[in-house]
Amino acid sequence: MYTSFFGLNEKPFSITPDPRYLFLSERHSEALAHLIYGVTDIGGFLQLTGEVGTGKTTLVRSLLASRMPDNANVAVVLNSQITTQEFLLTICEELDIAAKKNNNSIKALTDSLNEYLLKAHASGKKTILIIDEAQNLSPVVLEQIRLLTNLETAKQKLLQIILIGQPELRDLLRRNDLRQLAQRITGRYHLEPLSKEETIQYIQHRLRVAGALIEIFDEKAKKKIFYLSKGIPRLINIICDRSLLGAYSLDQQLVTKKIVCHAKNEISGEIRKKINFSFESILISIIAFAVITIFGWLYVKKIDINFSSQEDSSKATIEIKKPPIIRENIKPKTLSEKLMLIYESEKKDVSVDTLFKLWGLTFLPESKDTCLQAADAGLECIFQRTSWNGLRQLDRPAILKVIDKNGNFHDVVLLGLNANVADLSINGEIASHPINEITDIWFGDFMMLWQPIDGISTSFSSRSSGPDVLWLRESLAKVNIKYLSDNMENDSYDKELEEIVKQFQQDNRLKVDGLVGQQTLIILNSILNLTKSPRLSNLNRAQD
Repeated sequence: MYTSFFGLNEKPFSITPDPRYLFLSERHSEALAHLIYGVTDIGGFLQLTGEVGTGKTTLVRSLLASRMPDNANVAVVLNSQITTQEFLLTICEELDIAAKKNNNSIKALTDSLNEYLLKAHASGKKTILIIDEAQNLSPVVLEQIRLLTNLETAKQKLLQIILIGQPELRDLLRRNDLRQLAQRITGRYHLEPLSKEETIQYIQHRLRVAGALIEIFDEKAKKKIFYLSKGIPRLINIICDRSLLGAYSLDQQLVTKKIVCHAKNEISGEIRKKINFSFESILISIIAFAVITIFGWLYVKKIDINFSSQEDSSKATIEIKKPPIIRENIKPKTLSEKLMLIYESEKKDVSVDTLFKLWGLTFLPESKDTCLQAADAGLECIFQRTSWNGLRQLDRPAILKVIDKNGNFHDVVLLGLNANVADLSINGEIASHPINEITDIWFGDFMMLWQPIDGISTSFSSRSSGPDVLWLRESLAKVNIKYLSDNMENDSYDKELEEIVKQFQQDNRLKVDGLVGQQTLIILNSILNLTKSPRLSNLNRAQD
């Protein structure tokens, strides 16, 4: 993944709520303060609303993780599309309350809950009910919530309730039949999206938490993210995550505005085109279409035109010859457009067949699994994600998984690669395309064949030992004297060898983990030319 490429400890823009990444903007700080008030005050009934993705659930997770009173028992209801009985049963299950005599009627559940609340109050315990996605609650369940607020002593409520929901919750509670419930809500707060400045701070905050030590998004990219996301944290996360992946596939460590725009287009499934609809161009298009239509109609009908002359009684028939067939010279402008045109006619397994032929093998679609067939020929499959720079280093033909702007997936075979252009086999036909054009629809996934050294392991770690480790030491030393071990006779994968491997990986821009896997072995194989294999550098036909 891209984390090691950017020097990150983990993915910074996961959409899974994580309290560690909580960014307390002014609005989020106020919202959290309202929540804390609701769980510490004597019987508060709070309502927190906000648009989808504004961070409501993350705030709740933060509240539960570190800001709950020590004397609090908490019940959290996440599934709000339930009946009254299911609602009460969920609360009882959350609080480990067993209904009397296994009776799960509404009355029995309410009585058991009331008894629990009285005992908890007597022992100095608070009981807090948090209901997420509350906009989906039915009016009947909301009325039951109102009845729960009646559970009280002479001085205070026994149950503190927090309703979390989308803006529709506010509209729901304005209903006349729910006015009694609405009147009991003591605090309301609506969470707004982030401002432009807060969006920039939010991006920087999450990167720092993930371990970033350098600037990864430039200023124009951050401002563009705010414009595209409207300051909604979830959308910010999605766009940033895809932007990092796009920059990684470009082998570029600074995310620019252009990369952000490509990421947003890929997410939404649309690629915007700038078209100049001038009056002249529209008029010319209409005339051209009319001419083509008329000639086409004449051709289909094969009209004979008869002429008669008043001076000459004889009739002459003039037959118009078939006009030449007029075809529009329409060529797909981009790789994505080309793939869209062939989607229906794309041959199954043609990419695998092409890759096998490059290795001098015959692919049998009805036989074993692809990788099993490769293994029979002494080859290994590698399914991973990398950048263009990574593909250059591996220097072997690969199947790239790409997606056109209609959302359809395609497999194309990378045959050759130079600075700006790549040779591809598309549905069995060879064509050259600019790398930046392919990057728009490829996000790093590839499949490749490679040939391991006969009898040598395909992975090494601290548990490895024996002749394979000796081979690894000797091979690294052949690459460069700086990879020479102090003790070349040591057949165990010790700390020294691990550090040598890390240096080799760093020098070759691989993931630096000290573990020898497929990519590390392929690079080692390529440098020392240990096995014969088709190479991108040899197959490369793109010269422009």
